[in-house]
Amino acid sequence: MRIAFAILLLLHGLIHLLGFAKAFQYGQISSLTLPISKPAGLAWLASTLLFLVAGILYLLHRENWWMWAVPAVLLSQVLIFLVWKDAKYGTIPNLIAAAVIIVGFANRDFQGMVKNELQSFLPAYTGTQIPLDEAAIATLPPVVQTWIKRSNALGKPIAQTVHLKQKGDMRTAPAKKWMPVTAEQWFTPLQPGFIWNARVKVAPGIEMTGRDRYADGKGHMLIKVLSLVPVVDAKGPETDQGSMLRYLAEIVWFPSGALHESIVWEPLDSSSAKATMTLGGISASGIFRFDANGDPQSFEAKRYYDRKEGATLEDWFVQVDPEGYREFEGVRIPAKSTVTWKLKEGDFSWFRVEVTEVEYIP
Repeated sequence: MRIAFAILLLLHGLIHLLGFAKAFQYGQISSLTLPISKPAGLAWLASTLLFLVAGILYLLHRENWWMWAVPAVLLSQVLIFLVWKDAKYGTIPNLIAAAVIIVGFANRDFQGMVKNELQSFLPAYTGTQIPLDEAAIATLPPVVQTWIKRSNALGKPIAQTVHLKQKGDMRTAPAKKWMPVTAEQWFTPLQPGFIWNARVKVAPGIEMTGRDRYADGKGHMLIKVLSLVPVVDAKGPETDQGSMLRYLAEIVWFPSGALHESIVWEPLDSSSAKATMTLGGISASGIFRFDANGDPQSFEAKRYYDRKEGATLEDWFVQVDPEGYREFEGVRIPAKSTVTWKLKEGDFSWFRVEVTEVEYIP
């Protein structure tokens, strides 16, 4: 789609050379019947150059492409109005370009919002490195200790910030198609919270941008189509509880997160343990299950599920892919998993995620 739009900009720009050629009488331009002055012809040439630069920059993923496209579209449309009878159909590509520019501005604003949130969310780098040792995990249930040891987290600095990248697929209903997702996520294990910034490809040329935030015990999910139209803007106690459970489930990506004072562990048997997190006046619990080696297998909890008639408390289940373990900076984590709602109507697997990069910042 990017290539198609870049080609449209380039071809539309080249067509403007006809106005330049007409003004300076470079051949017979039968498609333009109205006279064009030489100053106007130079304006047609300028429009060509603006479109060509905009198209090339867009193709190269340069953020400043719109700085050339905006004057190109405006100048082009003025010139079209001057010879409307001959050039009126040039308005169509101008409208397409204008729509893409508007979406680009909206996405720029959305990403600016995320950037501003990150500036206040992420802790300042102190340079202090405190390694995770056995004494720190001594009070945890034996199976949780085994997991942390097997993850190779012992002896490594406790991270203040965890930055990871993801890819995967999601869908909004059991009968709907899977949509590709790319995302970045930041965690702050010493003051539990996260910011998740995602792009979801709905269809060719149509994306949803999403930001899920959990900070100071409060959650907020915001999703917009084309970064313009809000389709989800969820906050409140039910969202707080769901965000807390998400954070709890995802500590498998940074095992030192299991040590935070807000999380209380309770052994259930030799292969499972219950974690209860309390923060900001909200409490939520989930059960981690481990295999014989101590690797996390699954996480299950009661989480609010949105329905038209109102949210209901349902079984929420995260299944780890046993073949999807990877090491990042020496820490072994379950990089692939599937998230499923176990509803009375039947299981609804809605998110398949793979962690592709992790950076642990002490």
